[in-house]
Amino acid sequence: METTEAPLPLLDANQRSKSGGGGGGATSAQTLGNIVVSLLGTGALGLPYAFRVSGWLSGSLGLAAAAAVVYYCMLLLIRCRNKLEEGRDKDGAAVQIQTYGDLGAEAFGVPGRCLTEVLVVISYAGTTVSYLFFMGENLSSVFSSYGISPSAFVFALLLPLEAALSFIRSFSVLAPFSILADACNVLAMAIVLAVDVQQLRKPSRKAKRSAFNGAWSLPFAGGVAVFCFEAFGLTLSLEASMAERRKFPWVLLQAFLGTAAAYICFGVFGYLAYGEDTNDIITLNLPSNWLACIVKVGLCIALAFTFPMIIHPVNEIIENKLDSSEWFQKLCQNLPGRNWLGLQAVRLLIVVAVAFLATSVPGFAILISFTGSTVCALLAFVLPATFHLKLLGSSSTPLQRVLDYSILATGLVFAGYSIYSAVSGHSMGFMT
Repeated sequence: METTEAPLPLLDANQRSKSGGGGGGATSAQTLGNIVVSLLGTGALGLPYAFRVSGWLSGSLGLAAAAAVVYYCMLLLIRCRNKLEEGRDKDGAAVQIQTYGDLGAEAFGVPGRCLTEVLVVISYAGTTVSYLFFMGENLSSVFSSYGISPSAFVFALLLPLEAALSFIRSFSVLAPFSILADACNVLAMAIVLAVDVQQLRKPSRKAKRSAFNGAWSLPFAGGVAVFCFEAFGLTLSLEASMAERRKFPWVLLQAFLGTAAAYICFGVFGYLAYGEDTNDIITLNLPSNWLACIVKVGLCIALAFTFPMIIHPVNEIIENKLDSSEWFQKLCQNLPGRNWLGLQAVRLLIVVAVAFLATSVPGFAILISFTGSTVCALLAFVLPATFHLKLLGSSSTPLQRVLDYSILATGLVFAGYSIYSAVSGHSMGFMT
């Protein structure tokens, strides 16, 4: 999911490069760490259920395929930027590509920028909705003896907290929490895997598990897999941050190989441990003990402090549009803080809207699958292939063009089928 100018939590401001040139000051190790940080998210917690839907073998192969295509498409974005920054604009100035929207503008003008930024907003808003949904469900399960609903936790606890955090505009303040959040995510996944292994040792858990549940189940699992690989949103920022940008493809490959292997293990063991009892959020399968409570609360704390980072692209795009509009300027001219107060009010409204959506979605797995197979598929597959064909098609080999068209067609079919399934209600059948 594409973040436009979102700062990277492990990089200082003087390490980031706004465009091209010789790159930033980040080493390969720092960049590798940032890629892994951007890949780890709530999507992994829905993988065991996705493997229940599709079967453990087809789910594993689908996730590996999604990782390979996302990796290739991230490289397409880099090639497009490198080609554009070799030239000059109509005024003779060097072309600078800082965001995904800039690529859209270079490829298709204003409509290209608008489409790209709309998809960015929807995809990141979908991620923040999944965060609130996940936190509400898990907090409700931890305090189940009190009978507090997930919606109550979202509105009474999470909404005020995230509204307050959204007012923080300095990411240096949030950076330590981001690092803590990723440490909590890794630790929690390790604990869940350990519990899964213990479950597999029980005789009652050795029943046959499906390896393949039919072709119609693959789009659902594929959507979850695409949602898991969120790093395509940080492609341009990650590559520009490196001191030796030519090493980026190799560093990116290392991150994808390691993360894909970890995701496959997490999904397979989670499904094999619980079989048809696998919940759409795997943490809800954990036994009711102090260890499970620590995992759930730890993940909620991690997501609570990651939320401002994820909502940042949404805030930034909307604020940039409002800040340059005459009607918003007139609306804010009588306010005490003028534009600043107006923009803060907009941030509050965005968080409120996300909270209402989080209490309305039918389920965690459905949410991340639909988001992954529609807007994420468009951003990760369709747009990179389209931009590459538009900007470098004439200089590409026939094989490259065939590959681009294949990715483009697959992404469109994937998104189209997912929208059809959602409208017709077919995807709801997976929740049974």
